[in-house]
Amino acid sequence: MGSSPSKPLKSASTQQQQNAESEKRPRVSETTAAFSASSMSTPTSVNGSISLQNVTSWEADITQDPKARLARTVLSHSDIRDALVSRKATVTTTHIFNHEIDFKTGPITNQRSSGRCWLFATTNVLRYEVMKKLKLKEFQLSQSYLFFWDKLNKSNYYLELMIENADLPVDDRVINHLSGDLISDGGQWDMAVNLLETYGVVPQSVYPESFHSSSSSPLNSLLKTKLREDALILRKLTVDMKSAGLSAETAVSAARAEKEKLMKEIYTIMTAALGVPPLPNATFPWEYYDENGKFGTWSGTPLEYYKTFAAKAYPAKDSFSLINDPRNDHSQLITIDKLGNIWGGRPVLYVNTDIEIMKATVVKMVKANVPVFFGCDVGQSSERNLGLMDTTLFQYEDTFDITLGLTKAQRLEINESAMTHAMVISGVHLDANGKPIRYKVENSWGDTPGNKGYFVMTDDWFNEFVYQVVVPKSLAPKDLVAVFEGGNAKVLPPWDPMGTLA
Repeated sequence: MGSSPSKPLKSASTQQQQNAESEKRPRVSETTAAFSASSMSTPTSVNGSISLQNVTSWEADITQDPKARLARTVLSHSDIRDALVSRKATVTTTHIFNHEIDFKTGPITNQRSSGRCWLFATTNVLRYEVMKKLKLKEFQLSQSYLFFWDKLNKSNYYLELMIENADLPVDDRVINHLSGDLISDGGQWDMAVNLLETYGVVPQSVYPESFHSSSSSPLNSLLKTKLREDALILRKLTVDMKSAGLSAETAVSAARAEKEKLMKEIYTIMTAALGVPPLPNATFPWEYYDENGKFGTWSGTPLEYYKTFAAKAYPAKDSFSLINDPRNDHSQLITIDKLGNIWGGRPVLYVNTDIEIMKATVVKMVKANVPVFFGCDVGQSSERNLGLMDTTLFQYEDTFDITLGLTKAQRLEINESAMTHAMVISGVHLDANGKPIRYKVENSWGDTPGNKGYFVMTDDWFNEFVYQVVVPKSLAPKDLVAVFEGGNAKVLPPWDPMGTLA
């Protein structure tokens, strides 16, 4: 870890937000202080269990509350989320935007029963230039192609980590964590860059969906079982060779030779389940119709396709992630230990910044007709069928007389929230002063949810549950580009919530 770069002066809006944040954060300490300042009551249950006296007392109070009685009547036979949706939120948060990307892509994609949202968000961003250049009406890049190479490389990455950390006990927290969701369907922008720069990309017609790309659980289950067994084999081999007096370099070399044999088995399973993908340097033919029905054809390799059609104006390698993590300093480069897909590839890097800077960057990108890859916690205060993400969406607090007052930082600290989903922002609605009110979001859950597959996100929801936006260097604040290029990243542990894969 290096020292953090100096922080810029805070703007008035930044200071106001941080003041508001600090007003919320002391809730726990204030409650503790209130207890210490008053006489402490004696618990009904002296040993900490729930006593029948507790339940009897609670029930007596609740039955006298008309609101609680109504809630019991309604919620016992209704989905709590459907029943408590705010009508005001659904009426005021409309799918109308005064700034949108100038070219609409299609169709709305569908990741189905898989965790490939980051690959769908990546290809949805990339296809914009392909479709606009070739005047295509509907088009998809192959998410399965990137999925195959990602899964294969994550398998190798995990086994390399097991060799590298063979001296750690198998029940060490690091080994335990790495052996959990070891080949997640999810990923991060820098992982996508690794794939694009190494393997390129192909149209979906060249490497289409398979059962196991659209429903990844059975394949993942088999691969995880096999890889965990392989990990123990490689760990033992590495330790035994070192114990026999061989050098660490010799032990690693022998373990890697054995790993390659095991990886052949992984490749065999994957090609059977997903199909054999084109090699990145192998020529393939591609034929298509444009929006006017005119025939077109192209021939080349996946790497050539990527560089020809999807890496011209804003190459993926020249974009980086801005994040808003209130636990860490602004203008700080952050990375996650032992997180990646291609061994030796580009690490996962974030530049932490103020939420207002992130929003201003999004507005700038939309006005420049650049779709925005972003990471968020879509499971919070959102409704799938309405396609609505709004902090006022559910009336839990009014219904139950409770307060849900965690700050963004506290949600991260207590594992209440993390960056679990990636989508694309393609529009924004600004007020008369240029302040964002809501954002148009392209999801990858098919065209049934929301407004034909598009969601709407309020500005308050962005504040609380958006963690990342990906921006080309040419459109990013220069001081944050300097942070990204300067190195000296703060290293967070593998289990930090910012290491959650979208």
